[in-house]
Amino acid sequence: MQRITTPDAPEAIGPYSQAIDAGNIIFCSGQIPLDPNTMTLVEGDIAEQTRQVLSNLQNVLAEAGLTLNNVAKTTVFLSNLDDFSEMNAVYATCFGNHKPARATVQVTALPLGAKVEIEAIAMRTHETL
Repeated sequence: MQRITTPDAPEAIGPYSQAIDAGNIIFCSGQIPLDPNTMTLVEGDIAEQTRQVLSNLQNVLAEAGLTLNNVAKTTVFLSNLDDFSEMNAVYATCFGNHKPARATVQVTALPLGAKVEIEAIAMRTHETL
């Protein structure tokens, strides 16, 4: 196994890695809407925060030579499930026709007061859905 780190995504704010390369599977830690340059939370609504989260996730995957099309499963954590529709609209735009398996749950709180966090599991494969 190998750690994946990139300056194009926020540094880990705890004792974990941005992602772990386990050969054919890449486990991406949850991303919150931190600007990787300032390490501050992106201000704005759920749509803006979701865009930043998915941008961070894309940058971690890119460091492993992958894209969102390699994602097999995501878990979306929302601090307010009423934000689901807006988050889902941004998520759908970013993933396009690729539709990985997904779970979405409401949580009491997220780090630094974020509205959304997304983790992903990606696969190295030549096949696409």
